Amino acid sequence: MAKPSDPPCQAEACALQSCLNKNTYSPEKCNDHVRKLYKCCWSMYKETDGKGESTACPMQNVVRRWLKNHGENVD
Repeated sequence: MAKPSDPPCQAEACALQSCLNKNTYSPEKCNDHVRKLYKCCWSMYKETDGKGESTACPMQNVVRRWLKNHGENVD
């Protein structure tokens, strides 16, 4: 579980890593975890006007592109 001092979206990133460790040969089983992480990251970027930072999140443009390519509204 994430502690208050953990970077934003750390809990989602850890859940994704656990899923990937369990499903080494079937990473598609972790798609929900990927989506949760990217949505968390997008929320962080929106709340900080693009200035947020987290070791758990890819760069903002990567998050935006992934979400857009997977049917999410990011405008």
